[in-house]
Amino acid sequence: MSSVIDMVRNMRRLSGILLHPTSLPGDFGIGDLGPAAYQFVDFLEAAGQHLWQTLPLGPTGHTSCPYQCFSSFAGEPLLISPELLQKEGLLSKDSLSEKPDFPEEKVDYDLVREYKEKLFAEAFDTFEDLPEDDLLVREFKQFTEETEWLSDYAMFMAIKKSKDGVHWLEWEKKFRKPTKPQKSVIARELAKEIRYECFIQWLFFRQWSELKAYANEKGILLIGDIPIFVAGDSADVWAEPGLFQLDRDGFPKVVAGVPPDYFSATGQLWGNPLYDWKYHKKTGYAWWMKRIAAQLTLSDIVRIDHFRGLESFWEIPADAETALSGKWAPGPGDEFFLKIQEQFGKDLPIIAEDLGIITDEVRALRDRFHLPGMKILQFAFEDDDSDYLPYNHIYNCVCYTGTHDNDTTTGWYRQAPEKAKDKVRRYMNTDASQVSWDFIRTCFGSVAKYAIAPVQDLLCQDSSYRMNVPGVAEGNWSYRVAKGLLTDDIAKRLHDITKLYGR
Repeated sequence: MSSVIDMVRNMRRLSGILLHPTSLPGDFGIGDLGPAAYQFVDFLEAAGQHLWQTLPLGPTGHTSCPYQCFSSFAGEPLLISPELLQKEGLLSKDSLSEKPDFPEEKVDYDLVREYKEKLFAEAFDTFEDLPEDDLLVREFKQFTEETEWLSDYAMFMAIKKSKDGVHWLEWEKKFRKPTKPQKSVIARELAKEIRYECFIQWLFFRQWSELKAYANEKGILLIGDIPIFVAGDSADVWAEPGLFQLDRDGFPKVVAGVPPDYFSATGQLWGNPLYDWKYHKKTGYAWWMKRIAAQLTLSDIVRIDHFRGLESFWEIPADAETALSGKWAPGPGDEFFLKIQEQFGKDLPIIAEDLGIITDEVRALRDRFHLPGMKILQFAFEDDDSDYLPYNHIYNCVCYTGTHDNDTTTGWYRQAPEKAKDKVRRYMNTDASQVSWDFIRTCFGSVAKYAIAPVQDLLCQDSSYRMNVPGVAEGNWSYRVAKGLLTDDIAKRLHDITKLYGR
């Protein structure tokens, strides 16, 4: 398999599709790591693609946002496939016979969570009855012994569930800031619950690693995503508060966000705690090295979201109501990436998300370490001579028709100013009757090393199918591909474009 991956890595021009696994079709209310995921890999192969990009794969909270996870290391339980559990003998044949009437094109997270947690509880009970010499039991034991972050995460989640999911800052002190003896007591009192959380993570990583191996065998590289910041309500902050700028009670002193930009006139107040970069430097950036290593077991290439925050970041007082009162503060810069090169080699498999307010210093940091940045075609037609126009692209970049934060290309075009629409039609020599395919063709024809299109653009879907609207709290992250939409005809059409442009 490594020879196949090496061959693909050495190709000069690659292309692929952006599709988060929750968006896959299937019978259980949400995309998962079961048969539909393998069918999507087959679709990519038939379409001549070599890249599958996802969003972060961590366990999400009540917002279901993959950029606000309970852990930087753990996996999303809702992605676990019931069908594969049944195949393993952990669920009975009758377990999947009755299920709610799930919507086909949207994820109802509350309904999915309630349904799947019942299945997981049954699978756990079955697992606990297996003899100690069973292969699954031995695999689970090895996973728990080798996975460094697991014990803290499992304890965090067990406590959180025992507290009805409230933020860890609302827990009693013995749970909020437990001493080693108190952790020992918690480990005994919540032993079954902690073991259950470990079991769930083992299932996720087992299923994901098998899917990744299948994709790699087909010559498809997986592009993962690391959110630069972590959620305040996470095992990361609870277990290692010294990594962050917190007060003595664990509350953030300052929080993350961005100043006014393309998406918001008042900026974006994300609220994530900010890192104590002086502390990270003293440790040789050890936590970050572990984080990147963990991500590179899940994917072959890593996109660092909000890359510019590693050069300088927008620091907002924790009590601010908007991002307007923030200021720029220095990130770790060159030293951070030199440490990454020291551990992972000079040819870093990293994509820099360099959108938004980008300075010469940020570009210089990106270029010193030869990291490909992002070029979004939807941004290309709003100015007379945009850097995003394909004739301004360089080889070492990733061209996207749009991203998860953009409207679909069909939706964007319908709402674009007439001046931008006119430029699209003239630039692409088209009547724009299937404008998303015009964008795909233009994207794949770019000189960019990588070219990627969200799956919605393959399907010519409008604004009602977009994945996320930045700054809007409700209704995001629920998009799904209905069964049967990714046809052989679409695969052939994409394959022909891909080969025409040498990808």
